[in-house]
Amino acid sequence: MPDALPGVAAGTWVIDPAHSNVAFAVRHLMSKVRGRFTAFEGQLVIDEDPARSSASVSIDMASVDTGNEMRDNHLRTRDFFDVEQAPKMTFTSTGLRQDGGRWLLTGDLEIRDVTKGVEIELEFLGVDPTGVQGEPRVGFGGRTSITRSDFGIDFGLVEGAKIVVGDKVEIELEIEAFLAG
Repeated sequence: MPDALPGVAAGTWVIDPAHSNVAFAVRHLMSKVRGRFTAFEGQLVIDEDPARSSASVSIDMASVDTGNEMRDNHLRTRDFFDVEQAPKMTFTSTGLRQDGGRWLLTGDLEIRDVTKGVEIELEFLGVDPTGVQGEPRVGFGGRTSITRSDFGIDFGLVEGAKIVVGDKVEIELEIEAFLAG
């Protein structure tokens, strides 16, 4: 494996949701509301040439958790995620490249049956060759932002002269995965 991912074996790595986090933050009036999704699955396919590696993730939108049940229930409605019609958010990578000292993962993000290209800035957090229960583990952090109105989610953007809920959503990922088989 090249120096960019020292000690990481090529192969399929399964995301461990118990040790990973898919979180978001969005402006609400003057503050930010933070939340996360508690149910998701995915895999990283790491190639000998890291630039040919890929990732795919599926997130259960009903698993949204902002720490406020009333708000979470509203997020599940047609005003926001419409979990009855679009229960999953998916990401499928289309490329990975190094830009200076950072990695950029590009891919297709689908929310509410709308697909848009996104770019995630990745940070390699390391590898533990023996990991939990003896299986190798690898870790990555990631950051990106999306414009929710691009996905048809525009509730609360303009109410009179003020924006109630911001259009920009910041996404932060902490991913730990184990080597399959």
